[in-house]
Amino acid sequence: MPKSDESAKVNIGIIFGGSSEEHAVSVKSAQEIARNLDTGKYQPFFVGITKDGVWKLCDAPGPDWEDGDCRPAVLSPDRSVHGLLVLEQGRYATIRLDVVLPVLHGTLGEDGATQGLLELSGIPYVGCDVQSSAVCMDKSLAYVVAGSAGIATPNFRTVMGDEHVDSDRLTYPVFVKPARSGSSFGVSRVSRQEDLPAALEDARRYDAKVLIEEAVHGSEIGCAVLGNDLELVTGEVDRIALSHGFFRIHQEEEPESGSENSTAIVPADIPAEARTRVQETAKDVYRVLGCRGLARVDMFLKDDGEVVLNEVNTLPGMTSYSRYPRMMAAAGLPLSEVIDRTVSLALTGKHR
Repeated sequence: MPKSDESAKVNIGIIFGGSSEEHAVSVKSAQEIARNLDTGKYQPFFVGITKDGVWKLCDAPGPDWEDGDCRPAVLSPDRSVHGLLVLEQGRYATIRLDVVLPVLHGTLGEDGATQGLLELSGIPYVGCDVQSSAVCMDKSLAYVVAGSAGIATPNFRTVMGDEHVDSDRLTYPVFVKPARSGSSFGVSRVSRQEDLPAALEDARRYDAKVLIEEAVHGSEIGCAVLGNDLELVTGEVDRIALSHGFFRIHQEEEPESGSENSTAIVPADIPAEARTRVQETAKDVYRVLGCRGLARVDMFLKDDGEVVLNEVNTLPGMTSYSRYPRMMAAAGLPLSEVIDRTVSLALTGKHR
C-alpha cells in the first residue's frame, strides 16, 4: 500500500476516555495505541469522551487532550453516515470511518454499551460484541456460563442493592467486589466478619450488584488471547508475584514506576505442562463466553494444578505497563502487529 496515497488508508476511529472509573487508564492506553499505529496504513481520528460524557474530536490523546483543538463530535447511529458527525461553524460535517477501535475500559466501554452504539452505526469495530461484552463484564454471569461448560470457577454469591448479608455464615477469607466494574476498584479482601459491612459499602460505590466469593489459594495467572472462533493465538502466560496483600491493578499513583506490592513475571515461572494447561483453559473460556478480537483471561493456578477462572477483560489495558501487550510481545507479537491483526479481524469478521 503506497504511503503517499491517502485515499488508500483505513480511516480508523480511536475512542478513548469515557465516564468510568478507568478514564485515566483509557487515555494512557490510547496514547500507547497512537505511538504504535502505522500511519502509513491508517488515518486515525481520535475521539475523546470526557468524564462527564462529552464527545470531542481531538488531535491526539494525552493528559491534557481536552485543552487542545477539539470539536464536538458524535458517532452517528444512522448507518448512511457510517461514521462521525462533527460540529463545525454551527453545522455538522461527516467523517466516514472504516473501523473503530474502542480503547475504553470499564463501565459504558467494556460492558456492551459502546458496542451497541457501534452495531447501530453499522461500523466494524475491534473486540467483543454486545453479548460477550455484557456477559464478561458481569463476573457472576461469566462464572455461571463458564461453570456450565465445565470450567472451574470460585464459589460465590451475589448481593443485590441493600440486601442483608449474614456474616456469620461465610467462611473467611472472602473477596468482596462489584459485579460489573473494571480493574480492582471497590475490591476488598475480608478476613474477619466485622470488616464485611465496610467492604460491601465500598463495592456498592461502583455497582448495586456485589459478589462475595471464596478466596482461591493459588498463583494469579493471566493469558492474552487474540483471534476469532477456532483460530486463536495466545501470548506468553504471566504470573503476578505478590509481596503482600492482593493484586490491585491501576490503583497506584504512578503505575509506570511499578507496583508497591506486585510484579508481573513474563513468561510465568511455572512448569511447561502448567503453562500449556493455562493457555488451553484461557482459549476455552474465550470461546465459551463468545469473545472475539481480543481479551485477557485472568485465572488462578492452584498447587494441585487446577486452573480456576478469575475474570475476563474484553478491552484490556494497552498502556506501557499493561499486561496484555507485554504477554503478546513476549510471544513475538509487538503492539503494532496486535493492532493490525485486531483491525483485520474486525474488517473481515461477521457483522450484524
